[in-house]
Amino acid sequence: MLKDGSFQLARSYERKGDRVRYYSVERGDWEEIPAALVDWDATAKAERDAVKADDALVSKIHKQEEAAKIETTLDVDASLQVASGVFLPPGEGMFAIEGKSVVAIPQVGSAVKNDRANSIKRILSPIPIIPAKQNVEIPGGRATLRINSQFPEFYLREVQPDYEKDSALERTHRQGVTGPEVELIRAKIKGNKRILESIRSMFGEEVGRESNTISIQQWEVAKTVYRYTLSQPLPPGEYALAEILPDGLNLFVWDFGVDGKK
Repeated sequence: MLKDGSFQLARSYERKGDRVRYYSVERGDWEEIPAALVDWDATAKAERDAVKADDALVSKIHKQEEAAKIETTLDVDASLQVASGVFLPPGEGMFAIEGKSVVAIPQVGSAVKNDRANSIKRILSPIPIIPAKQNVEIPGGRATLRINSQFPEFYLREVQPDYEKDSALERTHRQGVTGPEVELIRAKIKGNKRILESIRSMFGEEVGRESNTISIQQWEVAKTVYRYTLSQPLPPGEYALAEILPDGLNLFVWDFGVDGKK
């Protein structure tokens, strides 16, 4: 820093008597100026500020690298860290991460059943132009597992694919898709059942499917381990995570309910 308010960018410098010899970053060569032109107090302060800025940058990069560890695809399957001090339990299945809590989501069976009200309407209609309707249902109006957070995260650990079996997962890998396709569905409670999806058909041909899906984003965080994050908070209600197969929903789903903050 010079007394006239200007400065010279120097990679290094040394004072020799009444001269200062420095390596100019701008011109890429050694130069000299009279020491009397240098504002030594301002130069020392600028050096201290530069050190602080460098330390802050190193700290910021370190924190970003630590946070990115979860996002990085690793070739490990056990003891996977999913948050600070929180590790994914070993074994396959779907897990919900709620703060420092990790809980396995139970998998339940759903079933495809004819919609009773729709069937009656079709029978009473003089002209059979009303599409048939079937519902994918989970028995019971309430899931056993309850979650209080509106922004939980989910992790799916799958078994290592067995390519000797013609499974849906195999077909997904052969088609070049990374990981299973999973949807988060908000169930419609009707009596003592939870409806996940309605399928309409006409003359034996499917004409439409209806479900209340919540947008989620998938990340592959380790070999056969996938992370799912939410695009919006979950209001209180009943939900299910379901794998999408070539012919529709996998009828074995992971169900849970959101009660909201207590």
